[in-house]
Amino acid sequence: MNHLLLIILVVAVLMQLLKRESGALVMTAALILLAFVGRLMGSPLLSLLLLLSAVAVVLCGLPAIRQQWLSPKLMATFKAVAPRVSETERVALEAGTVGWDGELFSGNPDWNRLLSNTDQGLSAEERAFLKKQCSVAAGMCDGWDIAVERADLPGDLWKYLKKEKFFGMIIPKEYGGLGFSAKAQSAVLQKLAFNESLMVVVGVPNSLGPGELLLKYGTQQQKDHYLPRLADGRDIPCFGLTAPRAGSDATSIPDVGIVCTQEIDGKEVLGVSLTFEKRWITLSPIATVVGLAFRMFDPHGLLGDTDDIGITCALIPRDTKGLEIGRRHFPIGSPFMNGPLRAKDMFIPLEWIIGGPEMAGQGWRMLVECLSVGRCITLPSGASGSGRYVTGYTGGFARIRRQFNMPIADMEGVQEPLARIASMAYIARATVRHTANMIDAGEKPAVPSAILKSQLTEFQRQMLIDAMDVHGGKTVTLGPRNYLGLGYAATAVSITVEGANIMTRSLMIFGQGAIRCHPWVLPELEAMEANDLQAFDKAIFSHVAMVAGNAARAFSAGLKLPMDETPLPGEAQVYGWAVNRYSAAFSLLADGAMASLGASLKQRELLSARLGDILSNLYMVTMVLKHWHETRGVKDEEALFRYSCEWLLYRAEQAMVELLENLPNRAVARTLRVLVMPFGRSRKMPADVLTSTIAQAVSSDSPLRRFMLEGTWQEQARGQKNNPLAKYNDLLEEHARAADIYRIVDKAYAKGEIPNRALHPEERFVAAAEQGLISAEDLSFMQDYEALVLEMLTVDDFAFNELARNKSKVIWHNGKPRTQPKPIH
Repeated sequence: MNHLLLIILVVAVLMQLLKRESGALVMTAALILLAFVGRLMGSPLLSLLLLLSAVAVVLCGLPAIRQQWLSPKLMATFKAVAPRVSETERVALEAGTVGWDGELFSGNPDWNRLLSNTDQGLSAEERAFLKKQCSVAAGMCDGWDIAVERADLPGDLWKYLKKEKFFGMIIPKEYGGLGFSAKAQSAVLQKLAFNESLMVVVGVPNSLGPGELLLKYGTQQQKDHYLPRLADGRDIPCFGLTAPRAGSDATSIPDVGIVCTQEIDGKEVLGVSLTFEKRWITLSPIATVVGLAFRMFDPHGLLGDTDDIGITCALIPRDTKGLEIGRRHFPIGSPFMNGPLRAKDMFIPLEWIIGGPEMAGQGWRMLVECLSVGRCITLPSGASGSGRYVTGYTGGFARIRRQFNMPIADMEGVQEPLARIASMAYIARATVRHTANMIDAGEKPAVPSAILKSQLTEFQRQMLIDAMDVHGGKTVTLGPRNYLGLGYAATAVSITVEGANIMTRSLMIFGQGAIRCHPWVLPELEAMEANDLQAFDKAIFSHVAMVAGNAARAFSAGLKLPMDETPLPGEAQVYGWAVNRYSAAFSLLADGAMASLGASLKQRELLSARLGDILSNLYMVTMVLKHWHETRGVKDEEALFRYSCEWLLYRAEQAMVELLENLPNRAVARTLRVLVMPFGRSRKMPADVLTSTIAQAVSSDSPLRRFMLEGTWQEQARGQKNNPLAKYNDLLEEHARAADIYRIVDKAYAKGEIPNRALHPEERFVAAAEQGLISAEDLSFMQDYEALVLEMLTVDDFAFNELARNKSKVIWHNGKPRTQPKPIH
């Protein structure tokens, strides 16, 4: 019995020391003390083993001793298996900052680091802009007119956007811009996200492009000239990066600039002769100033001894001789301004390089540093805003659309996608908001930017798929009344641009995070390259301690042993514990994958993608937890909060299972499985009761629906374009009264109290009023109510030849009619 008690004591003490990464001295002292206790308890053999373990810890754990024999051998082995980091990769790794993503990678996240950066909200000026200017701009948008009739924003809207400085949100006030915070910029784009073209037109000048590059790297002369003109719209920018053979792999751009001289106005000017062909450049057809990325060469040594100077960024006015600009691409779903750029042997002065000649060759660094911020804002905000509108549209439609004498919102098959839409919109809102808050605090989140871009645009696609399924025939028919179809088609654009999601998920999130966010991998690589044994010794043994600590933390959590409290409120505590458990598990799995696969992990993209999925879901669930921590939940929001957390944690665990099933080294995989899932899977999909609660709330005039629609365009003022969200809100406000009347009339019809030939609702209401079942006031109310319902259910039809772009090719199969049939209303 004493032996068993001693073993339990030893395991408990060592687990606690490993979890806390207590260090070699503490571990040695503990082992000696335990050996002494074992001697007293009559276990000499176990006591001897503990003393031998203490000796091993001294030999391997104390720096002065291990550096004499062990560390040099480890360093040699590390050099043989560690991946080589190219200069291009190094620049990308050094771009941006490491924040909460690094905490998750550590396996022992410090919640105070996340929760201490409290969201202080928007300034009064930002709130006023969101309420007034954004609503005015939204009210000038007719989606069908913009996408189909004119393939452009209306002229009055362009003027208004310039006048109110929508294109200058990131430009400081001293240069004539609005100087908005990242949160405000995100909020504006979310409000405008009901129309893809409008969101893109406003978002792109405020994202990666000339404005941001000038702010960070431009000369004072360049800033003084361009920034005021960009802020008020006198100049419209575009940025030429992608090319026919260079998309997600931006470093492979084949566009070249050769340093040369050219005589201009009788003077010899040093500059660059550019030959390039760019594709998919947003705003290029109307841009007045072109930002351009190209590979710069100096074969004649005019600038020095370096031939291949590297990727360089320059600003080129539209009227530059030799620049071919103005043609358009046709983006799917939303024909916003997008087109090619070309030039052959076009000369520009060196002074046109952003930052001046001394910034030649620094283009890649400039781009990746700016991308870490811009990619967190534009497309993720568009996805989040789209989610709010989709929630509002779909919830409203599901409540007014009746089948089998009941709203389809009451059918469980419809409630499932309704709840999923609401959850994704909720997660996106929290993730975008609190990541923007990090940016406002000075962070440049590189890895989170990849998470947000890839995950939230995938959410957007799924939300629109679900919304289309719920709407059915209403939205598979294109026309002015279809508020979803064009956006549904346009999601492919968000999935593709700013780093295709396939590449971002499989290469970037974990590929960059494994080195950039891991506490010790980058210091190990730097020490190896510098051949610094002491630095390597510190990094590698700190890494070993972290692995041991994560193994202990993950295993004890998997055994359901008590865990440390988090600063989260009571109902969120269980999810905070789950994050701590899975953070330790993720870090252990990451180290296990890197150790067992070495440099070949770079090529194992499916494994890398699953590791990225774990990190992505953990990041998003912590953003939801931060939102919950800082706000007072409205009625039924707790159901949405729980649904979202449980769904994200389920996805994280699923990614772990798939990773373990596919790790090539099966012995490592089995060992890791025992440590991170000792009892197997523990997460489940959200319960049906949560699904039902959420679906009912977002399809009713409820506090949760109103919360979900905060920051959207909900007005329908005189002179504004049609706003379907406002109409759904009006219908839901009246639905409780309408539902009571529906019940009376349906019951009477079932009993035969209303003629069976009264098949239309309007006919039944009239018959019910004649029978005295409802009042004349109720009849008038239901006639008005049903008229608006029918308007929202109606789809468009067109003249026979209207859809043909080339009318001369129309075939009149039954002969050309003398008069066209009237449209159905």
